[in-house]
Amino acid sequence: MKKLLVCFVLLLAGLGGPQLLHAQTPAMPDDKQAPQVRKRSGIFTLYALDPLARNLCFTDGKEGMAFVNSKWENRCSDLSYTLAGNGSLVTGIELNRVAAIVDLGTPNDLRGRYGYDDAENGGVGFASLHLDGDKIMVLQDNSDPVKVTWQPLKEASQLAEVKSSANAPIHLGHIYIVRIADSRDKSFQATAKLMVIAYRPDETVTLRWEVL
Repeated sequence: MKKLLVCFVLLLAGLGGPQLLHAQTPAMPDDKQAPQVRKRSGIFTLYALDPLARNLCFTDGKEGMAFVNSKWENRCSDLSYTLAGNGSLVTGIELNRVAAIVDLGTPNDLRGRYGYDDAENGGVGFASLHLDGDKIMVLQDNSDPVKVTWQPLKEASQLAEVKSSANAPIHLGHIYIVRIADSRDKSFQATAKLMVIAYRPDETVTLRWEVL
């Protein structure tokens, strides 16, 4: 009788475990109420003819457009691929958003201008681009790993002139800096670096991106 009672208790525990776990998991709200999962970097492919993935959102690294209730709507579009100008990256495309985009050239171009050591088409220059306060910095010298030095990115001065729908031609292997501001909300500011790692004209452009 005692063994039968123990088996019955264990059976109840086995059945109740999954139910308890399910009860403690809050119900998932709908998409409009769900909190955004922030993502600061990644690889994303923009498709020129796709109504959703022709735009990229820097907040979560996903497509900028969405189909909502049988309608085509903007979700969060920080960067777009357009066929205009034989293929361009466009930013500052949302209402009240203004932006600037600067083409820094290839990793070799960047290395040549700033004089740090890097392999041919290496990733040192792209990796080194970062914000220090309100200044964008690039590597100066990494010969001593204990004492790495940085220098201001001179091209960052071009980011001061923001406008709606700022654009730059797409070049395979080039690095870009994007700055987005808001004409009404002065507290809003977003800066990101991009590298074009694959490009099929009139079809797709794949970017490595990171918010600074």
